[in-house]
Amino acid sequence: MSELVTGEAVALELRPARLPSRGLATLLDLVVAVTAYVVVSIVVVVTTASLDDAAQIALSIATFLLVLVGGPIAVETLSHGRSLGKLACGLRVVRDDGGPIRFRHALVRGAIGVVEILLTLGVVACIASLVSARGRRLGDVFAGTLVVRERVPAARSGLVPPPPPWLAGRFQGLDLSAVPDGLWLAVRQYLGRMGQLDPQVGWTMAVRLAGELAARTGVPVPQGVPPAAYLAAVVQERQVREARRAFGGGSVAAPVVGAGVAATAYGPPASYVPPVVGAGGPQERAVDRSAGPGTGFVPPA
Repeated sequence: MSELVTGEAVALELRPARLPSRGLATLLDLVVAVTAYVVVSIVVVVTTASLDDAAQIALSIATFLLVLVGGPIAVETLSHGRSLGKLACGLRVVRDDGGPIRFRHALVRGAIGVVEILLTLGVVACIASLVSARGRRLGDVFAGTLVVRERVPAARSGLVPPPPPWLAGRFQGLDLSAVPDGLWLAVRQYLGRMGQLDPQVGWTMAVRLAGELAARTGVPVPQGVPPAAYLAAVVQERQVREARRAFGGGSVAAPVVGAGVAATAYGPPASYVPPVVGAGGPQERAVDRSAGPGTGFVPPA
């Protein structure tokens, strides 16, 4: 069992696909690809019978590359990791951080797949999958991807408290291009598990992750914003941007993740005294914890 995190910042208990299911999915994909290749080759041979041998050889190589190499790459890119074989077997290719793959991931997988699947009849891919703890072939290792089982019970999904409403849209100007996938994965895993952590330990982790994220974006964490809320708001901003790219740049509302989960999960430990922004500048006030845990959210004046 391996815990991954989706692009919606929801922790999911997903099992990496093993060799039997991956082999069946690959076999189905190969049957479709080879059938298409044979049909296209026959059409090319019939329509180019008048050409010389050199031209026919060049067309044959181009047909092989376009159908057996370019075809799977295009399908995985457009379907976000769901080829026909994987769709039939309930599998999907995802990034190491659980997000959908892009063209560069599919390109690396497809290019290396020519050697480890087509030219070696799958022997190299089988050996690599058996050796890997998560069943990854060489293409997955170099592309930073993982094939997982997509059909899992919904009850295994975790809920992540959403950021406070007054932080919505506050980080639209952040440059997130320099944030590596590994840091996104760490942030999402923290958000999914922070309810299970000791409050002081969770607060320390949030401060460290917020500092690393701020260093990558080049903008410090706004004063008065708890680090966990900052992390959740930035992750939400990334979700909105990915949704806009996926839907052609249209207007996309900020997703509400884990609605129904108390926002108090983002609050600091009891010893924390949040700042209050007043007319005379930032001040400190005592927080009465006798009535229960505070939210840690101080909306702007």
